[in-house]
Amino acid sequence: MWINKAIRLMASAAAVSFLASAASGAAAPDLHVKKSVTLAAPADKVWDAVKNFDGLAAWHPALASDEIVSGTNNTPGAVRLLTLKGGGTIKEKLLEFDAAGHRFRYSIVEGVLPVSHYTSTLTVSALANDKTLVTWSGRFKRKNPGDSPPDNENDQAATNAAFDVLHYIAGKRLAAGRLTVVDATSVQPEARRSLIALAKEHDVLPVAVVLD
Repeated sequence: MWINKAIRLMASAAAVSFLASAASGAAAPDLHVKKSVTLAAPADKVWDAVKNFDGLAAWHPALASDEIVSGTNNTPGAVRLLTLKGGGTIKEKLLEFDAAGHRFRYSIVEGVLPVSHYTSTLTVSALANDKTLVTWSGRFKRKNPGDSPPDNENDQAATNAAFDVLHYIAGKRLAAGRLTVVDATSVQPEARRSLIALAKEHDVLPVAVVLD
């Protein structure tokens, strides 16, 4: 189903973005990432499924609830509270909402993710033959921008948070017997180890595709 591809886009984008982090001992870099996926569905239908600022929990498997705690839904200035199934919350603020252009931008106000200065944009673009291009892009820094952040606020902590989300969604797809693709720069053996273990847990054979 096309909505599952959109979920995979969000998960892989998070993982790749955090893996782009620099060494923890250096000043926090301005990190950014952009991921896109083409869906076999009309743009209006896709936009209707993802546009509501208070509707992320309706299709994102990692969330228990999503509610507006300040302002009006789909109006800049609105603040939503995301409650994660595994515990913890994230509070996000809607910065821009363009219904005609199928685009919105938001920031993280506070939450369990070890990031700061975080903004993301989601854009839904119509293609030929009733297909749609969904693009997610984000910019952020690690939670502690200093030269020597503590272990729970450095680049590695941000990477671990991203992988928690990635492994949760990948595990749900594997449990349902679905093809599961992880797009990440796991070039070191230790980076691949947890993904291989996840595949074995669900009795499937992991396959690595390496592009040189």
